[in-house]
Amino acid sequence: MSLTLVIGNKNYSSWSMRPWLALRAAGVTFDEIVIPLYTGDDSTRRIREFTPSGKVPVLIDGDVTVWDSLAIIEYVAEKFPESKLWPDDRAARAHARAVSAEMHSGFVALRNECGMNLRRPVRAKPSLSDETLANIARIQDIWKECRTRHGQGGPYLFGAFSAADAMYAPVVHRFRTYAIGVDHLARDYMAAMQAHPAFKAWTDAGLSETWVIDKFEDD
Repeated sequence: MSLTLVIGNKNYSSWSMRPWLALRAAGVTFDEIVIPLYTGDDSTRRIREFTPSGKVPVLIDGDVTVWDSLAIIEYVAEKFPESKLWPDDRAARAHARAVSAEMHSGFVALRNECGMNLRRPVRAKPSLSDETLANIARIQDIWKECRTRHGQGGPYLFGAFSAADAMYAPVVHRFRTYAIGVDHLARDYMAAMQAHPAFKAWTDAGLSETWVIDKFEDD
């Protein structure tokens, strides 16, 4: 029995992107169900058919149901250890989990001011709050530290593509679409991510969607 991942619109759903990217990059076979978000009672009803949380993403594996992006990634990493979603080295693995958890629980200002919208024309906002600017600076510091300490084996945060890259993937789109100025190391990392086949596949699918969620069309 194959896995099934229930996700929201690829153009907008940053939380859905994270486990989808991890599964795809790891070469794990899965089916996907896309439920357009914010369509009223219908989308809520459909999501609640899979999870009482009423939110996507959701992973279905037989009689096992896992919701929440990071929990799904952890489940997949345990079920498919050969996928190497976490680094082998214990110190690097701890670092990867720490920065992934920080993304999972933090950066609220950036999320609120710069929502993911792949189709948004690339342009800067007139201004960003001090909180969002601090989020942007912190993310660049995280990327620099990961690349400097553990990135010698490849172009990603821990060399080879890992769960940490999946967790930060939507930020790459946010930095791109809002024309956020970043340092050269961040630009190189973003270029590597945008060239990854799984990242490109998600992006192409999101750009081809026709659903529009007005609340996320900021300008």
